[in-house]
Formats: sequence, structure tokens, C-alpha cells
Amino acid sequence: MGFKCGIVGLPNVGKSTLFNALTKTAAAQAANFPFCTIEPNIGEVPVPDARLYEIARIGGSKEIIPTRLSFVDIAGLVKGASKGEGLGNQFLGNIREVDAIAHVLRCFEDTDITHVEGRINPVEDALTVETELMLADLESLEKRVPTLEKKIRGQDKEAITALKLIERCLPLLQDGKAARTLEVSEDEQSAFNALNLLTSKPVLYVCNVEEEASESGNDFSGQVEEFAAEQGAACVIISANIEAEIAQLDDEDAKEYLADLGLAEPGLDRLIRTGYDLLHLITYFTVGPKEARAWTIPLKTKAPKAAGVIHTDFEKGFIRAETISYNDFVTLGGEQPAKEAGKMRLEGKEYVVADGDIMHFRFAN
Repeated sequence: MGFKCGIVGLPNVGKSTLFNALTKTAAAQAANFPFCTIEPNIGEVPVPDARLYEIARIGGSKEIIPTRLSFVDIAGLVKGASKGEGLGNQFLGNIREVDAIAHVLRCFEDTDITHVEGRINPVEDALTVETELMLADLESLEKRVPTLEKKIRGQDKEAITALKLIERCLPLLQDGKAARTLEVSEDEQSAFNALNLLTSKPVLYVCNVEEEASESGNDFSGQVEEFAAEQGAACVIISANIEAEIAQLDDEDAKEYLADLGLAEPGLDRLIRTGYDLLHLITYFTVGPKEARAWTIPLKTKAPKAAGVIHTDFEKGFIRAETISYNDFVTLGGEQPAKEAGKMRLEGKEYVVADGDIMHFRFAN
């Protein structure tokens, strides 16, 4: 089950530097000119979770396998992208394929690095990108209306639902509001998702600051935090330069480097966790002598679907799930003590998996 978070932003804001640090590769060329990233680069990163290591320690597991999240580095956008300016069409096509957007904003001064608009104003940068996405959504929805109207004359129920959603969404976009602000009922969610609107995707604003501001931010990042709060979006402060340095160090040297800077953890750890939360994902665990492993599932996933993430046969033949909460597993000292204390539960097909559950699935071949 793949989940992709697209890294977007104007040229020269630190997108590719951040992506390189995330994936600890030089797959994305970082250079001081627009469009140095032409093809979207994809990198898988482990989701940091201290619980997995504690479970592995208690379970005596030989191997530890974290869950993963994909980040996609997408070519820089400029004004007019919705009309094909720069690499606009390619940018918009690539962004449609991701589940969430990590929008990198330049929150630092540096005369050696040019800004495509000739000024430093991260909120205006955010609005530039958002406007282009809204314009693209408007054009996309307006083009669909005639086709849907024809289908409705043939009593196509799906077309009726889609057109009603579009008629509610168009005024929002015309008023400069993102599609994600539309109130959608649970019954409408599937049809709304099928519209695949750029501005329906959840957004995380990433404030790329200078090294000195990496812990508490600066005036620029403060403006973005206020803007994000108004938008109901997430926000993370990070220094791409620091992360790039850390990416070149081994674990011990990285810890020492962070300590010297007064930082408790890499900013990328916060970015990954926030991206994970942004996608409404949770983690459950399996543990044994061979391995301790984290598995990613969407919030509100029922036990058979969660089992299917391991193998489709587990979902098809699902019988029950032996389940222990993380707190019980750790407090009591493992699976056997939890069983003896009556803390292992037998959960059926309707059980909604909770974040941190340790699970063992029983299934029929």
C-alpha cells in the first residue's frame, strides 16, 4: 500500500536539497536555477517510531523493519503554470498522482540564491502556488460539466452525484478557496475523491529557514504558521542545509552534531511524522523472534483490511486477530505476560484497528 507526499514549491526554495536529505541520495539535482528537477524523483523513507524499537527489544527480534512513506520531488512551479507556463502541465500532472502536498517555502535571506519573484515573502509564495492549483481545478471542473449533463439525461446516478459536487465546488474555487474546504458527507467522499482535484489534497507547509533559526523559526516562518493556522493546514520548521549535513553523517556523528545545535532530533523526523499524520495514517505492529515490523494503514481500517496489507490471503481467509495494545505489551513485558494477565483480545471482522496495536492474524487457507 503506497502513500505519496509530493514536495512542491517555487524554484530555488530548497525542495531538492530537502528531498536529497530525506532520501540520503543525490537523486534530485540541486542547483541554483529554475527547473533543475525535470522528472519527479521518488524516495521511500522510514517513518521514525520509537515504539517499534521498544517492541523489538521486549520481543527479542533479530530484525527491525519500520513502515515507510514515499516522497516525490516535483519540478518547480511558476506563475502561469495552470496555463502551461514553465513546466506547468508536467507539474500539475505529477501533483495529481500524490496523496498529500508538502509545500516548501523559502523563509531565509541569501543574496547568493536568486528568488524567481525577486523578493522573500513565503506567504505570497504559498498563495502563488495555491492560486495556480485552484485555476487548474476550475478549468478541469468546467470542462467536465457538458459531459456530465449528457450522462444525466441518460439517468446516470454517478453523474448526478458528481455534477452536484462540482456545482458546490465551483463557487468556492471562484472565490479563491481550496476544494478541501468543501463540506463533504461520508456518502459523497468516494465521488469527491474521484474528481481528483489538486486543491482537495491535504497540505503541509515546510518553512525552510537558516541554520540559526532551525529550533524556533524566524519572522518569515512565524507568518507562515499564522497563515497555516488560518488554512487549517499543518506547518513544520526545518533547515534544509542542516538536514543535508546530517544526511552525510553516521548515526553517532549526527547525534553529536544535533546536540551541538541544541536540537533534539532531525527536522526531517518531524516532517515525516507530520506527513504521516496529514494522510490520516496509523501504525500497527507484528513482533516475533525473527522480526518486529511496523505496518501502515489508514485510520478507521477494520482488522481484515489491515491483515490484507501483509498478504491478500490474510484478508480473504480472515478468522480473527489476536490483539494486544502497545501500552499493555510494554507495561507487562511482552506477549506471554499480556496473555496471562488477560490483556490479549480476540478481535473479529468488525474490529477497527487502533494505532499501536500488536496483532497476530488467524486465517483459513
